[in-house]
Amino acid sequence: MQAFDPRMLESLVCPVSNAILTYDAAAQELISKAAHLAFPIRNGIPVMLLGEARALE
Repeated sequence: MQAFDPRMLESLVCPVSNAILTYDAAAQELISKAAHLAFPIRNGIPVMLLGEARALE
């Protein structure tokens, strides 16, 4: 399994809110606090699709 490179955060924004993302290494997710969504990271690749995102409480 490939690791996510946190430097990618410099180029990525939330596809819903265009807000910055934070990296949750333990959950392997990119978090959009503005949209209250968590986007999964699979094999080191962020899956930035709304249909794949998990709603945050």
